[in-house]
Amino acid sequence: VQLQASGGGLVQAGGSLRLSCAASGRTFGGYIMGWFRQAPGKEREFVACISWSGGTTTYSDSVKGRFTISRDNAKNTVYLQMNSLNFEDTAVYYCAADRSPGVRRVGVGEYDYWGQGTQVTVSS
Repeated sequence: VQLQASGGGLVQAGGSLRLSCAASGRTFGGYIMGWFRQAPGKEREFVACISWSGGTTTYSDSVKGRFTISRDNAKNTVYLQMNSLNFEDTAVYYCAADRSPGVRRVGVGEYDYWGQGTQVTVSS
């Protein structure tokens, strides 16, 4: 499956952005989808994931209550709505897909497919 992330940009602290990740190449509905981010000089970290049905979502503590992950299997797209952004959210955001059984994946090594990343910059 090929993943294309979009929607990043420059936003002021307290603002919002919605990231999208469009998938192509295989049946999208069977995949767990995740969002990760990587800030300069730091390791890639888990942000959120959603089960293939959309019924189970998981968030990192740093974004819980501010970010919402969702998916539209008919459009082969997963979204990340980001609200109340702060400077620490500045990073390149990556979407990822995994076909293994289960409802959540939080490790970088657990995903088989990755998008190219989209830059999110939050200014103070």
